[in-house]
Amino acid sequence: MKYFVPLFLFIALCGSCMQEQDFNQFENLSIRPTITSSILYIETTEEFINSVVPGAFYAEEFNFDAFTEDFFAEGVLSGVLTYEVENSTSKTIEIVIELLDENGIVLDTEPILVEPAPPVFTKMVEIAYGPEGRSIDIIKNTSAIRVSAQNLSDDTSISNELDPKIILRSSGTFKVELK
Repeated sequence: MKYFVPLFLFIALCGSCMQEQDFNQFENLSIRPTITSSILYIETTEEFINSVVPGAFYAEEFNFDAFTEDFFAEGVLSGVLTYEVENSTSKTIEIVIELLDENGIVLDTEPILVEPAPPVFTKMVEIAYGPEGRSIDIIKNTSAIRVSAQNLSDDTSISNELDPKIILRSSGTFKVELK
């Protein structure tokens, strides 16, 4: 009898603690991290801008397949592209940023008008994509970025700022669902 009570308790505890495990629940797991990354950094001097007749002085297309990678394109929910332009030149500059698909078709365009220095002029532009902004399909289908810039001023003036130049920085912050 003295072994009966512990044996009964052991069997009762084992029976009550046993539960069938569901190892398929991992399939329902989804993680939604926020990913932030630099995209472009472009810099040019006022001396270079003055060496070109007023008008277009810069145009380049950058291959950018990061947005079309399967894990990103299939899971991106929303995002913000941020462009920051710093101008210490004496020039009024217009920068145009175009997002292109794999066939070179323009999906989105963002013109940025930049005022001359002094003082050093900084402009930040944020563009939302997803439910609260432009179509997220623009981001999903972007495979290249075209940047062009034109001098809307003369080709002789020189800024009083030390080492006058124009700098374009861009970054992206995206919410992605990973399954």
